[in-house]
Amino acid sequence: MPAMHFHLRWPDRSETRCYSPSLVIKDYLVPGSSYPLPEFLDRSREALHIASERVRAKFGYACSMAMDQLAQIEATAGRFDAQAQVEVLRFDEA
Repeated sequence: MPAMHFHLRWPDRSETRCYSPSLVIKDYLVPGSSYPLPEFLDRSREALHIASERVRAKFGYACSMAMDQLAQIEATAGRFDAQAQVEVLRFDEA
């Protein structure tokens, strides 16, 4: 199963390299785009849950790395207000 990294820029200009166990993230986030924080979180949650379930379908267990990544995204997002924007910088295949 092809994994992927996606790079984010947060409202404070910090950058994060994130992991997805599936290319499904490409269906939810677009490099060069910025998303309002609530929309970004919704898209990330859906994509990472789908990615984790794809791992479950293939290997018989959910992807804990995808859920850990989502938890890190949610923790970082908690530092910003709902009007903040998150920018998707690029994708890298893992």
